[in-house]
Amino acid sequence: MNNTLSGPDLTRGITLSTIADGAMLLGHAHGEPALLVRRGDKLFAIGAVCTHYGAPLADGLLVDDTVRCPWHHACFSVRTGEALRPPALDPVSCWHVEQRDGTAYVGAKLESVGPPSLPAQAGIPESVVIVGGGAAGNAAAEMLRRLGYSGRITMLSSDSSLPCDRPNLSKGYLSGAASAQSNPLRSADFYREHRIEVRLDARVATIDTASRRVQLVDGTRHPYDALLLATGAEPVQLKVPGANLPHVHYLRTLADSRALVAKAQVSKRAVVIGASFIGLEVAASLRARKIAVDVVAPDTVPMLKILGAEVGTFIRALHERHGVMFHLGTAAASIDERSVTLQNGEHLPADLVVVGIGVRPAIALAEQAGFAIDRGVAVDEHLETSIPGIFAAGDIARWPDRLTGERIRVEHWVVAERQGQTAARNILGRQERFDAVPFFWTEQYDFGLAYVGHAERWDNAEIDGQLDAAKQDCTITYRRSGKKLAVAVVHRDLKGLHAEVEFERAT
Repeated sequence: MNNTLSGPDLTRGITLSTIADGAMLLGHAHGEPALLVRRGDKLFAIGAVCTHYGAPLADGLLVDDTVRCPWHHACFSVRTGEALRPPALDPVSCWHVEQRDGTAYVGAKLESVGPPSLPAQAGIPESVVIVGGGAAGNAAAEMLRRLGYSGRITMLSSDSSLPCDRPNLSKGYLSGAASAQSNPLRSADFYREHRIEVRLDARVATIDTASRRVQLVDGTRHPYDALLLATGAEPVQLKVPGANLPHVHYLRTLADSRALVAKAQVSKRAVVIGASFIGLEVAASLRARKIAVDVVAPDTVPMLKILGAEVGTFIRALHERHGVMFHLGTAAASIDERSVTLQNGEHLPADLVVVGIGVRPAIALAEQAGFAIDRGVAVDEHLETSIPGIFAAGDIARWPDRLTGERIRVEHWVVAERQGQTAARNILGRQERFDAVPFFWTEQYDFGLAYVGHAERWDNAEIDGQLDAAKQDCTITYRRSGKKLAVAVVHRDLKGLHAEVEFERAT
């Protein structure tokens, strides 16, 4: 996180005429980077650094009484500093602002306000069980406490580790740019202090919706008044001879990532099977460790269905400039201790193999318990399943999308966190519609792309700007039958934020 101070010292005063209505002024206050924000005749001062990955909020977008992060679209209140939307979970600082004689002075820091006292009322559950310890489950547990919920919260996670920053696993942590300490979302102390009981290695065997009870494989039973299913997705397994050898890895959990990093440290040649986002991020991270990489995929162009031929061709060339070899239009036929044999007869030497051929929603529990299934767990606009009092969020949830008018399911980290928060509010009876615009990002070498919206099917991809080796600066708009469904931006962060607001306000 970059806390370098720049701009004026806001504690010394800023003439009101120097900051226009609807503008943000970057400065510092009491040794911290700060933003002075003007809304009409009111001024607010908040921290200038996003609490997620340290992005400069001054480069973001002011929308109503919020500031949105330019990198990953977190959102903060200018009145309180509260983190209103993930991926940021922590607030920014907030200071008192005083106006005297046409000048604004930033004063003392405002004390953070604790969670409200949730009044006792009918419909508030006495206990909440969350099945899943990923992005959605963690966000839901935290939001319940932020809203003042005082009942019992139990998170049942099949992972062996506390909730972690999963996007970091294929990017910074695997490449060696981020430390192991950056992976956990929260410490064990955090969960204890917030009275969130986290059960690790807790594999759920059955959900008894009639008696409102979850039973683990070990026989332990957990009664609930409200239940959130957030079981996430599972990697699609490669089914070829040798796929179970010790040097063949998948990347989903923190344990997966640790094992992959350990193997990468002693490997010289890797084969990545799959040219998905996860596969290509892994390829870039392994190249950062000076490992020779071959990518194998049946596609003729990487990411063709999602990003289009022109963007996919650029991404292939980007990797090739960094030494990656592509083997497209084919697939792995078998794996042995020293190589991967392809269906076209090629033999690729490998002491490390990483499989990234997609994921499937983990819906076996929901199917067994009798939930309505629609290529995922079907939920309504409030994320409630077909069984009252039970909600679903994250990779398994298929919900009615306001923009497309279709039911969609999205496997994105930020979407999962936002759904977890919405589910928490609705568990407490808020009846809040989930209508957040989907967002994800990828980083590969010096290339970064942010994607706003959801275009599962599109018939036109229009590129505005340049996307080649010389310059990466463009906006890609995806349309179906003339309707704009999604926008991807490369080095145009502000354009991405404007696209998000446009989709939010579309009728």
